[in-house]
Amino acid sequence: MDIFLTLLSLLDSTVRLATPLLLAALAGFYSERAGVVDIGLEGKMLVAAFAAAATAAIHGSAWLGLGAGILASVILALLHGFACITHKGNQVVSGVALNIVALGLTAVLGNAWFEMGGRTPNLPADARFGEIILPLAEALRGVPLLGPLYFELISGHNILVYLALAIVPLTWWIAYRTRFGLRLRAVGENPAAVDTAGISVTRLRYQAVLIAGLLCGIAGAYLSTAQGAGFQANMTAGKGFLALAALILGKWKPVPTLFACLLFAFADALQTRLQGVALPGIGEVPVQLIEALPYLLTVLLLAGFVGKAIPPKASGRPYVKDR
Repeated sequence: MDIFLTLLSLLDSTVRLATPLLLAALAGFYSERAGVVDIGLEGKMLVAAFAAAATAAIHGSAWLGLGAGILASVILALLHGFACITHKGNQVVSGVALNIVALGLTAVLGNAWFEMGGRTPNLPADARFGEIILPLAEALRGVPLLGPLYFELISGHNILVYLALAIVPLTWWIAYRTRFGLRLRAVGENPAAVDTAGISVTRLRYQAVLIAGLLCGIAGAYLSTAQGAGFQANMTAGKGFLALAALILGKWKPVPTLFACLLFAFADALQTRLQGVALPGIGEVPVQLIEALPYLLTVLLLAGFVGKAIPPKASGRPYVKDR
């Protein structure tokens, strides 16, 4: 039973850690399916985390923080779109520039506004997204197997976790069952054909970039007002790039991307629990090696162990209309 509860605790941490990865990966899904490479997921998450924490600290409202985080992320998304879609700039360079700007801007503003070395004040419980106990969770807690599974793993998450999980089937339905999704996928494969059909490539790509900004805003707000209790400098710590890796591992499909995010999050949760633990026949593994586990797993998987991942054909290519 102790092993079962330990496993449930590990899976519970996996779901929580997968949430920002999943939201950012789905943001990349919309953007890259429309033909816009989004290296700037990391930067958008970072500014959203700072804006959400700063707003929540000042106004005492997690919902206002969420709105501020989304707004900050959407502004960066529009800048990325302006550079890459309107002015046909290099999408990778634009994304890297956004990451650099976000890293420096959040540290400078955090230090100037709060004078805490780039951090924001710790958020009280009412300025964060709290856990939601689902119906009958307490009553069923004592039921063998199913009770702890429902109480520990399914119940007890905050609303942004459930929202992220709900966005996966919604994204699948939008991408594969709606006219907008068909056009979105078409513009990422053959924008010239979409343009010939009388549909604006620019408008579709801007719509995709805005959706990416919205989802990155939620991901960043989750980091600082749900998973954490405030903002710390560079608190995303490469999660935007892990989200891109999960998107590639999932071959630009929503459901496989979900499982890729869960896999990376499981490795992250596992490394947290292995720190300081002596393994049989091995002894205590160095902390640095354990902390590198999620990233080593990413490299191994993307090195070709999961088959060839083929991106949308027009991904990364600015569309220039023939005259």
